[in-house]
Amino acid sequence: MSSKITTGLYWFRHDLRLTDNPTFNQLCAKVEWLICVYVNGHDKEHRNDFCEANTGKFKSTFEQQSASALDASLRHKKQYLLFVDAPSHETLVELIERYSVTHVGAECHPGVYEKRALESLQISCPQVELISANGHNLFEKSDLPFELDDLPETFTPFRKQVESIMINVPVHELVKLPNSIKPTPEFSLPLTSQDNVIGGENAGKKQLENYLFGTNLIKQYKQTRNALDDWNSSSKLSMWLANGCLSAKTVYHTIKQYEKERGDNDSTYWLYFELLWREYFQWYLAKHQNKLFHFSGIKQVVPPTTFDQQKFIRWCEGMTQYPIINACMRQLNQTGYMSNRGRQLVASCFVHELSLDWRYGAAYFEQHLIDYDVASNWGNWQYLAGVGADPRGHRRFDLAKQTATYDPQAVFRNKWLGSES
Repeated sequence: MSSKITTGLYWFRHDLRLTDNPTFNQLCAKVEWLICVYVNGHDKEHRNDFCEANTGKFKSTFEQQSASALDASLRHKKQYLLFVDAPSHETLVELIERYSVTHVGAECHPGVYEKRALESLQISCPQVELISANGHNLFEKSDLPFELDDLPETFTPFRKQVESIMINVPVHELVKLPNSIKPTPEFSLPLTSQDNVIGGENAGKKQLENYLFGTNLIKQYKQTRNALDDWNSSSKLSMWLANGCLSAKTVYHTIKQYEKERGDNDSTYWLYFELLWREYFQWYLAKHQNKLFHFSGIKQVVPPTTFDQQKFIRWCEGMTQYPIINACMRQLNQTGYMSNRGRQLVASCFVHELSLDWRYGAAYFEQHLIDYDVASNWGNWQYLAGVGADPRGHRRFDLAKQTATYDPQAVFRNKWLGSES
């Protein structure tokens, strides 16, 4: 009597890579046949009430590039990516039933909707074995020196407790994959190649390698990271981290390799420090879940702000009375990028100068930022709105002083505003 054929379905979500993808590797080890799936714009199914329906074009392009690059990598291993534009749950259930899928894999993610999607899939398809491992975070839950419910309320005590924890090395990319199943054509959309491709695992690895070993720019990171408009001033790795084209562990161990070969300083540490901020917000989301999207935040304190459609539109379009804010918003709308310093300034203006409901600003970033990450984005907006992890509360920036410090010659404003500046 022959044993049952094992067929796996892997759902790529925020892990568009083959290197350091433990869930993908675990699934492949258990099955003979494999279907790889990416649902285009899967986050749109969960678009909240504060977002417009459509993803910004720069963010959407980067996602498409990343998926296309993943497909190319899979094809080198005689697999390919099934790229679909349909509701995730219904599509996956139909694929599971039609192709007698026995195992489903999807990376473990702290997001509310990501968790709910896997739970719903398991309920609808109880016959399949679900495989879901951590590839998103630096640390395993078991690594943390506290229970999740005891996560520190602010970043600094978190950092002090975790920064010396040993971080596992990235798992290798598989040399050989299970046999490919080619689903019927009605499931698949074409994946088109893009000019000037910057999305994808190989592009992310190239940026990481170049920023560290190709240029030594990391040695000045702490001094240059607050620049408003310069590609080389910061690593720009958040774009590839957001889609999972790079893993946080890969970035961390590349930093450690650099320090071993070329020495360490405050700046090499500071890039790890920023990874720890990202890590903190992942566990912050894992703990607080839906409170990440509540007006009163995790502190359950109602801000003295409201929503004004006209003020909101002027902020979105870069038409406020503050030139530095306008320049930052024009930059975002025209590129899908905004510096970390710019994000702090426009969020502070949104909450304090314009007295707007912070959730609308967070949702606008969700729609447009190429490097949108649910935990970091909504966690940072709570921080600036005084309802999150800021120990001081209501962190307000003096826009005139910030302008004089970071754009003293009006180079940034002139670039994005022209004669308006």
